[in-house]
Parts: sequence; structure tokens; C-alpha cells
Amino acid sequence: MIKKNSRFDYDEFKDSVTKLLSDLEIPYNDILLYIQSFVHKSVLNEKSTQFKESNERLEFFWDAVLELIVTEMLYFNYPEKSEGDLTDIRSAVVRWKNLAIVSSNLKFQNYVILSKWEILAWWNENPYILANTLEAFLGGLYIDLWYDKAKDFVKEHIFSTLSEIMENKLHIDPKSYLQEIVQSKYNVTPNYEVISESGMDHEKNYLIWVYFDEKKIGEWTGSSKKKAQKNAAENALENLSEWFN
Repeated sequence: MIKKNSRFDYDEFKDSVTKLLSDLEIPYNDILLYIQSFVHKSVLNEKSTQFKESNERLEFFWDAVLELIVTEMLYFNYPEKSEGDLTDIRSAVVRWKNLAIVSSNLKFQNYVILSKWEILAWWNENPYILANTLEAFLGGLYIDLWYDKAKDFVKEHIFSTLSEIMENKLHIDPKSYLQEIVQSKYNVTPNYEVISESGMDHEKNYLIWVYFDEKKIGEWTGSSKKKAQKNAAENALENLSEWFN
């Protein structure tokens, strides 16, 4: 297992990433792009770091490419689906929670380069960081090997999650779907309550609980109340078997 810190030898880390690319059967040209994809911005503040650039630019670059590839696959694989249905399905595939699961399955948490404080908090397993790392990795892959190789990777590791998404109806708006379930079974409407707020005014984070009949069925955070409610609804649906009886 790769050490979860920034203080091991740069060449050692390079060898580890090279081995990862070999295991994933990626015929890379520029190893530095893939190394950069694992560098979290927090580590750049450490004086001892050997890493000079974080993965943020690669992550930013990839957002549009990932959406394009998934859009293309959905359009040609589901000719019977309407634009609205395709939009909902695409959102579920590229959603950060789904990307975090894919990233974890690829063991990317073992490669993330973090500051010592994030290491102590086990932030290498933070789902947001895992999702962002995967996006950065894909950004590096696209720049290095271009569209067809990036598309092959997305098809194998990300688009392949679609069957589970459809089976569990994760492509349906989680708030609407949760309300449908609760109303049909209990004849009540789920409520959402802000439990706490944290962060500066321009970086607010909201903790939301969703409940009915004074019974909490889900909770999550988000950078806006709307996002937090959506995430809380998803959390309730993920734990459906625990409260739906």
C-alpha cells in the first residue's frame, strides 16, 4: 500500500504511479500529468514538499470532457430516451458521489498526496477529494492520450456504473423520489431542517436532516441548502432498507 503522505521520495511515488498505470493498462507518454493528478492543493503549503502544482487545473479541464463523453454514449446507446431523461441519467453518472465510488474502487485513496494535517484526518478517503482526484486523473489521461483513450477509460470504469444507477433509480431526482416513497407508504411528506451552518459567508456549508413523523431518515451537507437537501435525500434513499418497513 502507498504511504498516505507527501514525505516519501518523489522517485518512489513516480514508480508507484507508473505501476498503477501499468495495472490499468494505460500506455502513457507523460508520467508527470498523472503524478500531478494526485497532488491535493493542501500539500503545496508545506515547505518540504517536492510537488509544485496541484491537480486543480486538471480537474477543471476534465469536467467538460467527461460530460461530453457520457453525453455521446447515452445519446447513441439510448435512442428511445427523451432529452430530459438523458439529462437526468447523465447527471447521475457524473455526480461526485458516483465518481467517488469509482475512485475508491480504483484505490486512488492510496495515492492522494496531502498535507500532514489532512493525512491525520484521513482526508485521502474524503469522497469529495476522491471524486476530484478521479476527475484530475482523467484530465491528465485526456491531455496525454486524447479522446479515444479517455473514452475507453470512461466506458470501462464510469459508464459501466450505469446499470446499477438505473436499477436503484439513482437517475431520478432524489427529493422527488423520496417524497413519492414516503407519501405512498406513510401518507406524509418528508421535511428538511438545517441543523448547522459552518464556514465563511462565501464558503458556507450546511448540514441538513430529512425526516418524517419526527424520525430522521437521512442527513448530509452541501455548499447550499438546495444541494444539502438533495444530498440528504440521496442518503435517505441509500439507507432505504433501514427505515422503510
